[in-house]
Amino acid sequence: MTNQLPAYTKVFVLGAGIAGIGLAIKLKEAGHNDYVVADRGHTVGGTWRDNTYPGAACDVPSQLYSFSFAPNKQWSRSFSTQPEIHSYLERVTNDAGVRDHFCFDTEVTQLRWDEDIHKWLITTSKGETTSDVVIVASGSLSAPKLPEIEGINDFAGEIWHSAEWNHDFNLTGKRLAVIGTGASAIQIVPEIADDLDHLDVYQRTAPWVIARHDREYGRAERAALRMVPGLGKLYRTSIRYGRETYVPAFTFAKQLGKPIQAMAERHIAKGLTKPELRKAVQPQFQIGCKRILVSNDWYPALSRPDVDLVTSPIVRITEDAIQTADGTTRPVDAIVMCTGFHATDHPVAELIHGRKGLQLSEHWRWHGASAYKGTTVPGFPNLFQMTGPNTVLGHTSMIEIIEAQIGYITSALDFMSALGLTAVEPKENLTLAYNHELRLDLGKTIWNTGGCASWYLDDSGRNTTIWPKTAIAYTKQMAQFDASAYNLTDSNDLATH
Repeated sequence: MTNQLPAYTKVFVLGAGIAGIGLAIKLKEAGHNDYVVADRGHTVGGTWRDNTYPGAACDVPSQLYSFSFAPNKQWSRSFSTQPEIHSYLERVTNDAGVRDHFCFDTEVTQLRWDEDIHKWLITTSKGETTSDVVIVASGSLSAPKLPEIEGINDFAGEIWHSAEWNHDFNLTGKRLAVIGTGASAIQIVPEIADDLDHLDVYQRTAPWVIARHDREYGRAERAALRMVPGLGKLYRTSIRYGRETYVPAFTFAKQLGKPIQAMAERHIAKGLTKPELRKAVQPQFQIGCKRILVSNDWYPALSRPDVDLVTSPIVRITEDAIQTADGTTRPVDAIVMCTGFHATDHPVAELIHGRKGLQLSEHWRWHGASAYKGTTVPGFPNLFQMTGPNTVLGHTSMIEIIEAQIGYITSALDFMSALGLTAVEPKENLTLAYNHELRLDLGKTIWNTGGCASWYLDDSGRNTTIWPKTAIAYTKQMAQFDASAYNLTDSNDLATH
């Protein structure tokens, strides 16, 4: 790996998670060898490097959770764990021979477009560099979000976010509070309950949870997937198309979600015997409005005598306890925040300054987070975003979106190189039209009409997160860089600027 930033690089990639790794591999394959991938962490992996909490695992089938161009033939189970996913990402980086392009322990503090030279000026903790093109691959789930609770700074014990797990804290015999009942909480709580003296789980909104059909692959099955030509691809394809059939239930045929909701209600009845607990975990919105969670041990964990589900809102945190609106004070030694991420306000946008110094966060503050095909933004030339606005999937693996964007971006770089272009920037009218159609499509979906307040929606109630169609439809629209949708600048235009 590179420890020093070069003074100039043709392509600067921010983020060494799945998207950054995939970009590194495909940039090399396409012959774009002058690039750097910078990341604040010590190695590759992104989310799967950082989220090391007990029970961390993927809620998407393993067969969909590797690159199609570098399939993992070594998965041990149908839903893979964090260590296994991170190991795969390390291995695929090494196998592709791209690690020398990565610059770790590098915090990016500013990216500023210089109109005079048509380059990005990049400031980092390791110095400054310039680049023709910037690709933001830091993801939407990379900045932990902490709630604003009165007295939180008065707490004398340990507080940490699930994405920053405190492995030095000894759980044995402690009283712990978990705030939040989202995807990380339902994995953490069953995993740590045995170690604790007592666990309080604070729930604001009950999620829908369905059974996790997880199992270890048998020895013969693993050998077959590893050795029989085409078998892994066939298995992956069958799961992929099966997942795509979920989309109508979220979009134009929401009545198809009723059997899934009935199945989830049976899962509650099977996992909990106490009527008061069943009532407390019964969601008050349509299934699919928020991300559907998968777990076999969440409800049994909540029914333990040493676990309390608290639904009364938190009003304050004291030096050694949490107080709720019902007047109860519960002593606690440590608090774990399972409170999600800055998914809609995109903290990285604060660092990006386009034409005339316009800050991307300011642009989005007025217009809502939006982009052309979730990838490029008017006013920000040569800036590409991985998993940008309205690219998140509610039904299948994000790797399909990532691969589609990688193909689109490498196609754009090929086009720029062939024509000697110094800048490409999406046309504003086409970007507005694209997002107008997207808003119309989203308005009919369960994510907008299901009666919940999810992290898919921004503070204004706009859905700036979800892609409202199949992953295949997104891949199709990204098949080729559509130069006619862009304002193009070549070296002659720059010379007369």
